[in-house]
Amino acid sequence: MKQDRLKIVAIFFCILFIFIILKLFNIQVLDSSAFSADYTRTQQLTPERGQILDTNLHPFSLNKTTYALYIEPQNIKSKAETVDYLHDTLDIEEASLEAKIDLSKQWVRIEGSLPTEVKNTIEKSDEPGLKFIKESERYYPEASLAAHLIGFVGKNSEGESIGYFGLEGYYDKDLTGLPGVLQSERDLAGNTIFLGNQKKLDAANGRNLVLTVDKSVQLIIKKKLQEGIETYKAESGCAIVADPQTMAILGMVCMPDFDPTTYYDFSEQFFKNWSISSVYEPGSTFKPLVMAAAIEEGKVKKSDTYDEESPVTIGKYTVRNWDNKYNGKLTMTNIIEKSSNVGMVYVGSKLGKENLYTYLTEKYKFDQPTGVDLQGEVGGSIKPLDSWYPIDEATMAFGQGLSVNMVQMVRAFSSIINGGHLMKPYVVKGVLNNDGSLLERSSVEQGRTISEKASKTIREMLASAVAHAEAPWDIPEGYSFGGKTGTAQIAVGGSYDASKTIASYVGFTPVSSPKLIAMVVLVKPQKSPWGSETAAPIYYDIMRELLIYYNIPRE
Repeated sequence: MKQDRLKIVAIFFCILFIFIILKLFNIQVLDSSAFSADYTRTQQLTPERGQILDTNLHPFSLNKTTYALYIEPQNIKSKAETVDYLHDTLDIEEASLEAKIDLSKQWVRIEGSLPTEVKNTIEKSDEPGLKFIKESERYYPEASLAAHLIGFVGKNSEGESIGYFGLEGYYDKDLTGLPGVLQSERDLAGNTIFLGNQKKLDAANGRNLVLTVDKSVQLIIKKKLQEGIETYKAESGCAIVADPQTMAILGMVCMPDFDPTTYYDFSEQFFKNWSISSVYEPGSTFKPLVMAAAIEEGKVKKSDTYDEESPVTIGKYTVRNWDNKYNGKLTMTNIIEKSSNVGMVYVGSKLGKENLYTYLTEKYKFDQPTGVDLQGEVGGSIKPLDSWYPIDEATMAFGQGLSVNMVQMVRAFSSIINGGHLMKPYVVKGVLNNDGSLLERSSVEQGRTISEKASKTIREMLASAVAHAEAPWDIPEGYSFGGKTGTAQIAVGGSYDASKTIASYVGFTPVSSPKLIAMVVLVKPQKSPWGSETAAPIYYDIMRELLIYYNIPRE
């Protein structure tokens, strides 16, 4: 009897053993995918975003340490409890947390940009499955000083950091760097196994950019431009200072502006860099460009004369001078000095519409962006030659009927005073290596506009325009300047509104070998519509301080 019971027990264990073997065979062979468990966790390592430094290595942008909160959903005690805790701690909507916490995922990003004190508070809680990754957040120590140049770092739809506008947008990939990866084996509780397999690919930090822009120049420009906008009650304004030989941008300010650190407190209209993202009719600042083309083509000479007797009628249109005054016999230099619209119609006719179109599109390249390394540039607008009417040829000769951006004007004007070299504008001087050395970029020539001989002639004509200006500008003594005013009416509803203008001035110094070029543009100044009475005084206020700052000797 006892022996029979032992046999039954033995048979039972044999059947149980066979069942276990079959079950293990099914799990490990027949249906292994359904029962496999992966205890490897992958964590992304965030690179540090590159800094943006001025030409003297003063920072325009820095990084401060913050933390991103992640959840490992499979390790939390209760989804409902975790949602309640994070709602109370981080003030995140419960519905948003409910949607984010997907229990089927290994980890989920919840919130970034958390300060150290918040991280410490959460780590002291008894909520399992809450993990942190160290991150860097953008900080702009100079606030709005170079807002439109720098841009800002915001978030995309997935909550990831991304650069917008200016340099942050244009060089986003270079500044961002490449993320790294950490793979590690975890136990059932989610803890790293000390002797487990680990693989790490370090993050590559973003590049540090060194600019051609000088913080001190920015300060000078902004101070003078702000004072001018308030004095002349302008809607907005921009000022650019550059090296006319290379088109390195030394300073660029547009107002109103914004604080990149708290960009979310401003509407999108503040982010637009007017100097590259808007086009306008340049008015009389355009006249030297057309005169330079006519001189280069041998259609006029500096000493040639034109008898300015009255307005000019072209078809059903009448072209008048800005002051409706007509001065009789004028040399080509006098036409520039007096900013004669009628005289420029004559110059344009001598040049011819085919040549004029060639200079506008192929030489000065106004129909395409300059390629300046800032996000958001738009090119100018030139009508196709086959759609020109006679009035188009006339008005374009004195800067109306076409549109350009401000940087295009500075580039083109630089070319006619630097010997005819059309240089590509740029803001980044180079990349700062880890050892402190600077990998500099070279300036780029985009073409030739006029000869050195024609350039010398136009510089002399522009110097005469300053010397014989009727406006009482406070010109720094001992220095030679060349320049040109501009006042363009703004087109509203297909016609020009004489009460709304864009007032501008572009000038350079010294005349014999230009080292600085600057342009000031005011939109809708109320105190006076004229560039000679608004933009020009601001220009000379800026230049007075820059001559001292750059230690340019008196002539």
